[in-house]
Amino acid sequence: MADAPKRDPQTDRPANQRGAARLAAVQALYQMDIGRTSLEDTLAQFGSFHLGREIEGEQYLPADADFFRQIVSGVTKHQLAIDPAVDRALADGWPVERVDATLRAILRAAAFELLRRKDIPPRVVITEYVDIAKAFYEDEASGLVNGTLDAIAREAGSDMTETK
Repeated sequence: MADAPKRDPQTDRPANQRGAARLAAVQALYQMDIGRTSLEDTLAQFGSFHLGREIEGEQYLPADADFFRQIVSGVTKHQLAIDPAVDRALADGWPVERVDATLRAILRAAAFELLRRKDIPPRVVITEYVDIAKAFYEDEASGLVNGTLDAIAREAGSDMTETK
C-alpha cells in the first residue's frame, strides 16, 4: 500500500469526510495498481479495515464510505476514458503509465471526479487533490497535479469560476 502521507499537525487543516474519502481512494487505487488486487477485494479491505480506524499505529480519518466507493469504482469503470484525458493533459512523452504510481492514483481519482461528477465544483476537486499531493510529496508534484487537473477540467468544459 502507498506510504502514509507526511503530516504536519501545525499546518494540516482538519479533513472533512469527503477529503478523507479522497485520500483513502488514492491509497486504494495505488494498492490496486501496484498489488494488482481486485476492485472487490480492495473495497472490502478498505471498508473493513481502513476507513476511520487505527492500523499499525496510523489513524485513518473517518471517511464518507459511499463517496470512497464511488471514486474507486468509478475510476475502475471509466479508466479507458480517464487515462487518455490524463495523457492529453500531461506533457508530451509522459503518458499516465510513466508517472509515479501514487501520482497516477491521484490524477486518476481527480480526473474521474472532474469528468464524471459534474455536481462537484472543479475548483473543489483540484484543491482537494493538490492537498493530497502535498501530503505525499515535498517537491513540485503538487504543481504538476494542479496544472494537469486544470487542463482536464478545461477540456471537459468545466466552469472554473464556480467554487460552491
